[in-house]
Amino acid sequence: MIKSALFVPGDSERKLEKAGSSGADALFIDLEDSVAVSAKQKARETSATYLQNATEKAPELWVRINAFDTGWVEADLAAIMPGKPKGVVLPKCEHASDVEKLSAMLRTHEAQVGQTDGATKIIAIITETARGLLNVGSYADADLPRLAGVTWGAEDLSADIGALRKRDERGRYTDVFRHARTVTLLVANACNVQALDTVFPDFSDAEGFADECSEARMDGFTGKMAIHPAQVAPINTTMSPTEDEITTARDIVDAFNAEPDAGVLSVNGKMVDRPHLRLAQRTLALAGH
Repeated sequence: MIKSALFVPGDSERKLEKAGSSGADALFIDLEDSVAVSAKQKARETSATYLQNATEKAPELWVRINAFDTGWVEADLAAIMPGKPKGVVLPKCEHASDVEKLSAMLRTHEAQVGQTDGATKIIAIITETARGLLNVGSYADADLPRLAGVTWGAEDLSADIGALRKRDERGRYTDVFRHARTVTLLVANACNVQALDTVFPDFSDAEGFADECSEARMDGFTGKMAIHPAQVAPINTTMSPTEDEITTARDIVDAFNAEPDAGVLSVNGKMVDRPHLRLAQRTLALAGH
């Protein structure tokens, strides 16, 4: 389970080394938006070296490759796959068929580097274009064994649709971006994969960031992406169930384990039923229990 995922530019050795001690569950080594076109090859080489030299104590290492429409995906994979990353983050994913296409490419590269077939997972960013947002229904019925999570992006979507703002005067996302966020959460649960909330670009706004982390957790997201190491600790704290939540969840699970045929039980003075049991099980899973 990834609670916190920190984006790190793939062309910066210094930032990659620093990110390793950030406390993030995963590093998303970036070959895409944070890397200038002129630095793409350097980013591939620097990222490949970092992957190959990583120790077992490192966070999970994922690589955000370039989008399919750039024509650079094959070069990205050729560079990074010898380092056997945990997975690949696919930007501007516009349909379940894009995940299938990347899966086929990964299978070839895994065979070439002696990696187990299917070992490399995929996290898809599914709402960065209007077409992607319109095609979110394609994932639910697709066979996508490599898909480990989905997330959403506001920056690219705003550029794609020509939106001059993403948030209203109260700081809340406007309708189209709330819609993108909502359907991402629904796709994740329909596919039984992790839902990761998008980045919060203004890392100087600690209060706004804390509010957004809390909202993401309350709505059902199980992780959040960061663009600065200072955002990692607040994400880890917010995305982790509290001791009270864990205790309550364990009480509910224990009660149903003791009476497996029950439909409704009284736990700590409250009536709980099967949906409460499922939520309790999810809480314990998020806590690593």
